[in-house]
Amino acid sequence: MAQKSFMPAYLKTHRAGLLEDKIAKAQRLLESCSVCPRDCKVNRKKGEKGFCRAGFLPKVSSSSPHFGEEQPLVGIHGSGTIFLTHCNLGCLFCQNYSISHLDEGKEISIEQLSRMMVTMQSLNCHNINFVSPTHYVPQILAALPYAIALGLSVPLVYNTGGYDSVETLELLDGIFDIYMPDFKYSTEEIAEEYSQARDYPRVAKQAIKEMFRQVGDLVLDDRGIALRGLLIRHLVLPSGLAGTQNVMQFLSQDISKNTYVNIMAQYYPCGDIPPGSPLSRRISKLEYLQAVEIAKKEGITRLD
Repeated sequence: MAQKSFMPAYLKTHRAGLLEDKIAKAQRLLESCSVCPRDCKVNRKKGEKGFCRAGFLPKVSSSSPHFGEEQPLVGIHGSGTIFLTHCNLGCLFCQNYSISHLDEGKEISIEQLSRMMVTMQSLNCHNINFVSPTHYVPQILAALPYAIALGLSVPLVYNTGGYDSVETLELLDGIFDIYMPDFKYSTEEIAEEYSQARDYPRVAKQAIKEMFRQVGDLVLDDRGIALRGLLIRHLVLPSGLAGTQNVMQFLSQDISKNTYVNIMAQYYPCGDIPPGSPLSRRISKLEYLQAVEIAKKEGITRLD
């Protein structure tokens, strides 16, 4: 698909007059917070905080062109990443622990968030990549009209841990062109022990199905740069803790054999891993190669 013939979903939604209703509905979610599956019921508009510790205004750790993402996002000029502070998961081994757990970042206004997006576009980034956006969906939606008025016209990427409610994702139908969720675990016990989210496997499956319904398989332009679609990340953990077999089977059978998957090898011990944990070591080369082979056997061959 040629880029010049492509229009981001949020522009279509805005021009159809549907964006303001989505913003209003998302804002109401903050009054008794049900933005994510935690369903904390705190009033974030009054400064109350739930599991994720996010307040009413967005908090950002950094924003810049990023070249460490998947190749279809990075392209030539990089992915315009906005790292949002906090997270609705409690992963002990988080690779961005200082941002997700230690509150690294600065609270900004909705207008500042809008300008941040447009600045990334002015640097020729191919997309605006929101890292850990789940708990800030209402704020991102509220920022879009300002950004559109300033000329925003590149695809938006929803770069999430995968712990997203279908109800909130439905509000994003017609907003995000690219969904990039993690699929971290396939067993409840592991999800509870390492991310404080026992229902993670069920929630992630439902969320990924909804994301795929909205955007389908990953579509690239004639330069190999992503325009629209689903991209899955799966971090290989030591001792098979991620449940790669079940994850790949789900993607193959319930989503699409053409799913674009990044099987990631970069796990390293960090964060708050307890002594003696199986997570206290890096994965071996064999463990990684076995994960890739599992994906191929399940029919997943579109690998990053």
